[in-house]
Amino acid sequence: MDKSPLIILTGPTGAGKTELSIDLAKRLDGEIISADSMQVYRHMDIGTAKITKEMMQGVPHHLIDVLEPTEDYNVSRFKDEASKVIQDILSRGRIPIIVGGTGFYIQALLYDIDFSDNAQTPYREELFRLAKEKGNGYLYDKLQKCDPGAAGYIHANDIKRVTRALEFFHETGKRISEHNETERRRESPYDFRYFVLNLPRELLYERINRRVDDMIRAGLVNEVKHLLELGCNNSMVSMQGLGYKEIIDYLEGNITLETATDTIKRDTRHFAKRQLTWFRRERDVIMINKNEFDYDDEKIIEFIMDHLENSS
Repeated sequence: MDKSPLIILTGPTGAGKTELSIDLAKRLDGEIISADSMQVYRHMDIGTAKITKEMMQGVPHHLIDVLEPTEDYNVSRFKDEASKVIQDILSRGRIPIIVGGTGFYIQALLYDIDFSDNAQTPYREELFRLAKEKGNGYLYDKLQKCDPGAAGYIHANDIKRVTRALEFFHETGKRISEHNETERRRESPYDFRYFVLNLPRELLYERINRRVDDMIRAGLVNEVKHLLELGCNNSMVSMQGLGYKEIIDYLEGNITLETATDTIKRDTRHFAKRQLTWFRRERDVIMINKNEFDYDDEKIIEFIMDHLENSS
């Protein structure tokens, strides 16, 4: 049976995926499916660097602005919904293009991995209680000891994934990082091409720092105030996104705006580093170092188009 074609364009936050994806979609008569765990939420535009209608330039985008921030979103839900969208796009004779930096989501989709684990276990409840009492860092320290591999790509504040990794080790005696490595060896149901954009580290970090400053100037504080007025709080999945929990801390008087801004910059840089670690470990990725193309998007598009034509 022929496999469905699929293109992935990803890379760390701040690498310039958005602009490039629009040009690529136009060239391929494609539609874009967001693989971003935060852009799925309405009312969260500034902190997620969400693409605007004008920036889309008429290119259809999917899985953006489809949930209220009070709702939960997870990898299993993304995989199911993205799979349906892919088939819909293909049925109309167009090309699906996955764009976004949540590598965990992309992996689940590419290899049809089942991450559904909705049953609440006593051990999971205990871990959540410990996180509330002793802080997220306490659980993260436990993860570093039992599964340093997983700790290398899971953020300390991503409490759901930290908890899941600890629970997996508790239940099976095996590391979830090794389990995921095995899952990566599964055959994909898609005929995919996986492109990863990258920048020299100094330039990437400079862009991240500038982006955070731009978000603050654009009104991130007011955006978070509005979310709190809508009933959001820092225990929700949506509010665990970079930028949101730090601004909540500022609004609650726990830290200054300067400290919040510096923390967002630092944590976003660390996040970008973990993203690259994840993508480099994935199979069949094509790394695109933008400096090797003189930072010229047109040259990068030509490279991608040539690769697609020669590998088809």
